[in-house]
Amino acid sequence: MDALDNRCPACGASIKFNPKNQKWDCEYCGEKFTLEEMKKFNNASNEKNKTSDKKKMDKLDLDVYRCESCGAELMADETTTATFCVYCGNTAILKEKIHKGIAPTQIIPFKNVKEDAVKEFQKLHKGRPLMPKLFNDPKNIEKITGVYIPFWTYDLKLDGNISYNGVDVKTWSSGNYQYTKTDTYLSKRNGSMEFSKILVDASSRFDDDLMDSIEPFKFDGLEEYNHAYLSGFLAEKYDVDIDKAMERATYRAKNTAESEVAKTVHHQTKSVISNEMKTTKLGDDHILLPVWMVNIKYKDKNYTFAMNGQTGKIVGNIPIDVGKAIFMSIFLFILFTVIAFIVLKVIL
Repeated sequence: MDALDNRCPACGASIKFNPKNQKWDCEYCGEKFTLEEMKKFNNASNEKNKTSDKKKMDKLDLDVYRCESCGAELMADETTTATFCVYCGNTAILKEKIHKGIAPTQIIPFKNVKEDAVKEFQKLHKGRPLMPKLFNDPKNIEKITGVYIPFWTYDLKLDGNISYNGVDVKTWSSGNYQYTKTDTYLSKRNGSMEFSKILVDASSRFDDDLMDSIEPFKFDGLEEYNHAYLSGFLAEKYDVDIDKAMERATYRAKNTAESEVAKTVHHQTKSVISNEMKTTKLGDDHILLPVWMVNIKYKDKNYTFAMNGQTGKIVGNIPIDVGKAIFMSIFLFILFTVIAFIVLKVIL
């Protein structure tokens, strides 16, 4: 696969990927190109992304943005500019070239644009009267940045057996007596279960629970990786080893398997006696998934919000403004006191 040049085939200007129409739009001449058209007219890049090892690449013409404050490294092509760090909000970041790195095999391109992310973030204040004003400040909201997050995906097979102690209790009355019957069962289940594309966040800078929360992604949107999709966006470099991430994939698979198996044990109460599962890895992959991110610092603590760049699902923790909470408490106390006084006066 030829890596696209990210230049307009018509006028030669820098060209960016547009999530709305899934094409590359030229802001200078107004032309729009599909992926196939970009490949057809590509006349500048002879780089190849395929190698004998699917997780390594020879040379990529990418920039790396390094934050002096937190050390984060974000990749982008030459058409992308970074003015602040999506992790800590720092604006003093350095730009340098990177010629060696890690290439994913697949990517889900962004489906929504920055304006969509801004609108969704602005909706967060609805129903949250105690949210600090800082989180609805346009200056902070405009810092939302599209980032491709690296993920490891795993295809796993689980084989084994689980034994449960099941208990059913029945109570009834007869005459002046009350009876209780307790039945105890040993329930055994064995078999196998296969999982496809279990996601594991490949960046240590992101909270795993946050990344889990923006799932699911629709895998029918996966495309063969080409760094032209990065035009106008950033891409995080993965720093979690594939074997280390496998531990979390196994944990997620086992939890799901246990939950599904437990549904087949029909007793009032049940507890696991033994759980013997063997995990076999059927395959793994390195992919990039689209996420809109904004980081807001409030009282010396960073609050990260993420929006699924494909489905639009947004997640994040919002703190409570203590000042607003105190004011609201005093206001409600006075309000209820006045109402109670009026009610008592009417009654008397």
